[in-house]
Amino acid sequence: MAAQHFEVHPDNPQPRLLRQAVAILAAGGVAAIPTDSSYALVCHLDDKAAVDALRRARGVDDKHHLTLLCRDLSELASYAKVDNKQYRLLKSATPGPYTFILEATKEVPRRVSHPSRRTIGLRVPDHVVTQELLGLLGQPLLCTTLIPRGETEPLNDAEEIRARYDHLIQAVVDSGACPAEPTSVIDLSQGEPVVIRVGRGDLAALGLA
Repeated sequence: MAAQHFEVHPDNPQPRLLRQAVAILAAGGVAAIPTDSSYALVCHLDDKAAVDALRRARGVDDKHHLTLLCRDLSELASYAKVDNKQYRLLKSATPGPYTFILEATKEVPRRVSHPSRRTIGLRVPDHVVTQELLGLLGQPLLCTTLIPRGETEPLNDAEEIRARYDHLIQAVVDSGACPAEPTSVIDLSQGEPVVIRVGRGDLAALGLA
């Protein structure tokens, strides 16, 4: 079945359309959505079949780090362990185009944390559409940057995403182009911050450049 296409306003997304997209996610669908650093594939955290479908669509195995897309840091404690110093860093960087690798709590299903390290990626996106979707769903989404198998650049055009993923995913939330650059990735799971990937997030602003 072809993916449903929801064309939403980037600054004032129509709640009716977002509710339809959320219903698809709640029912176990995979969706492509805009974020503050390119489009991402997302699915429900607690649905094993949806997580497997997300990995298949993205062309990655269970060793590939998936990320929790959170509305704000209030959702953090359920899924990750952080000390006060790490929390201050997270607070200064969110919302924004950063992904943090954190030690996962027991709340995180084993299938979505890193198999050998019990870590989880976490980010709070600075994008109205993503924030509204998360608010309507009422919990984090599992996500991965929408980079096609064998390629290095994320997709940024909803029409191209529809053309290439139409039968692999169930919905495309289209709010036009977003920045076509992945997040900066910072590993906090070993204590001191380690920059894993330099991306859109300004590392100097966090004192990490």
